[in-house]
Amino acid sequence: MKLAAILSALLAALFLGSLLTGWAAATPAAALRALIADDGTPLSVVMQDIRLPRAILAAMVGASLGLAGAALQGYLRNPLAEPGLIGVSGSAALGAVIAIQTGLSLAFPLALPLAALAGAVAAVLLILMLAGPRGGSITLILAGIAISALAGALTSLVLNLSPNPFAAADIVFWMMGSLADRSFLHVWLALPFMAFGWVLLAATGRGLDALTLGEDAARAMGIDLSRLRLMLVLGTASAVGAATAVAGAIGFVGLVVPHLLRPFVGARPSRLLWASALGGAAMVLAADIAVRQVLPERDLKLGVLMALVGAPLFLHLIYKTRREMA
Repeated sequence: MKLAAILSALLAALFLGSLLTGWAAATPAAALRALIADDGTPLSVVMQDIRLPRAILAAMVGASLGLAGAALQGYLRNPLAEPGLIGVSGSAALGAVIAIQTGLSLAFPLALPLAALAGAVAAVLLILMLAGPRGGSITLILAGIAISALAGALTSLVLNLSPNPFAAADIVFWMMGSLADRSFLHVWLALPFMAFGWVLLAATGRGLDALTLGEDAARAMGIDLSRLRLMLVLGTASAVGAATAVAGAIGFVGLVVPHLLRPFVGARPSRLLWASALGGAAMVLAADIAVRQVLPERDLKLGVLMALVGAPLFLHLIYKTRREMA
């Protein structure tokens, strides 16, 4: 409970900080008044239509990535697992790239996130087809790697053959990940899919706890491993696919956050689920505040900053894991 209180307080503070961070020159009191009371001023528009949906999306995206990362690490019993492992992120990115390249994103504002969601759904169907009804964790990993590699190759092919340099530039910038220029349309589009994913992943807690004793012990305790895997794949695809659809490719959150919080929750993956959701939301909010403070005139991308922070932590995790296995 102490950890939950600390993470909740941190999340609330960062959410408030996100609301108060930006180009508009206003005191915190004036900004909060403009957020609550719609008086038609430019500051009210900035607070209610720009900063508020951006902060909400940052929390939603972070919670989705953190929760999915913790669930995958618990299922695979591997601290190096992360949401991109099953190919959903790459497939969602491919769908968005196709929407940009074909011009659909210009003709219809929601074409890009909808195409990304379609790519995530296609990845799920392929994973379930390749892994089969009784495939184990190794089969799931191999299927995910194959789909991720295929999606990456097709994305590179689209970039390679793109006759429009402006579309290619849009693709590259979108794949860097960002929450700039997002609205409540993106919030309402992503929320149903993310909420569905959150419910499915939260329901895997008991099965993940049983898996710490091994698959045979989990079956003896009445855990249906096929059903658990299906819930994990669908939950991860729904939450992470929606996050990628509205924010682009943002890595390392699902890898780093569970690793940082695991020592505080003991050996129970079910407790790590909710902790990683809160921690992931806080991490993305903090990173989104940072991109508006560090080189604001150069539009530093959220995914780039997360990679700069997450990669050294990932290397430390690999080094620590190697030492423990030695």
